Amino acid sequence: MYSESDLDAAVAAGKLSSAEADKFRAFVAEQKTGPAVDEEYVRLLTGFNDIFVSIAIVLVLGAVCFTAGGIPLKSAVVAVLSWGLAEYFTRQRRMALPSILLLLSYAGGVAGFLAWGVGQISGAPLSLAAQNANPILALSLAGAAVLMAGATYAHWRRFRVPITIAAGTAAVALTLIAVLMALFPALARHWPWPVFFAGCAIFALALRWDMADLARTTRRTDVAFWLHLLAAPLLVHPLFFMLGLLQQNNPDESHAFIAIGIYLVLGLIALLVDRRALLVSALGYVMFAVSTVLKASGVIGQDLTYTALVAGAALLLLSAFWHKARQAVMVFVPAGGRKYLPPV
Repeated sequence: MYSESDLDAAVAAGKLSSAEADKFRAFVAEQKTGPAVDEEYVRLLTGFNDIFVSIAIVLVLGAVCFTAGGIPLKSAVVAVLSWGLAEYFTRQRRMALPSILLLLSYAGGVAGFLAWGVGQISGAPLSLAAQNANPILALSLAGAAVLMAGATYAHWRRFRVPITIAAGTAAVALTLIAVLMALFPALARHWPWPVFFAGCAIFALALRWDMADLARTTRRTDVAFWLHLLAAPLLVHPLFFMLGLLQQNNPDESHAFIAIGIYLVLGLIALLVDRRALLVSALGYVMFAVSTVLKASGVIGQDLTYTALVAGAALLLLSAFWHKARQAVMVFVPAGGRKYLPPV
């Protein structure tokens, strides 16, 4: 399957004109009828060589981490080496999995170096539960967020790896949450709310990327996929945490029913935007909630086997009839709203 980057490379090499590439994209878009769009393709492998190269990259970067001395040096070397390797494996070879690994190692190296710098400047530990408001820590964290955004943006401009936007967004969002908690330590007791609002913002950003490519034929849809994958746990985890599904072994039965209701709403949203990340992120929580309800009703004992069977069968049915389920849901969407959603 040809990717957007392959077309760009062909145009850059003079094998295709820009007009010919646009005609090809239009042809592919016409062939992408509803069911094909619903497949939600993600380019992870171009061949087994991707796995071979990825293993080698992990070994090299791991060895660098063990041999380089000190956190700042380790982080800086990993970031520089990751960029250098990306010049060949991403920019020239356009290998999918190695490109993802190199982006993550680059972002991790930059984040590690900035975290060390923040600690040196503020003279405070990077803890979200600081006892007193620390403006210096907050200011240095805000500066780190700006630098992290710039570093990931530079990587995006150079290599155009789809996961880059999600990686940079995650780093900036978590850093800004840390800034808030450094300024208002009492907020640490209410951490689900800032995390949830961050998830909402990232979900909105993912939808914006989706709306730029409703036919899902360009690199924009890959960027949107990774943003949805990032937003899902930030939305789901705080919701179910506040329902008490994580703090106690036997949550209140009414809360379990609410959790199931939330999962159904998430399923409806997933169908509307044609993304499955929300369903996957919330699956473990809803299985626990369903198990709680079934235990309370005396249907099952302590075994989760039947719950897993029910949940798995439901997801298989939904996967098999995803397109028809979307058609049924989209009937209720006003015509003005359908133009912002993938076609059915």
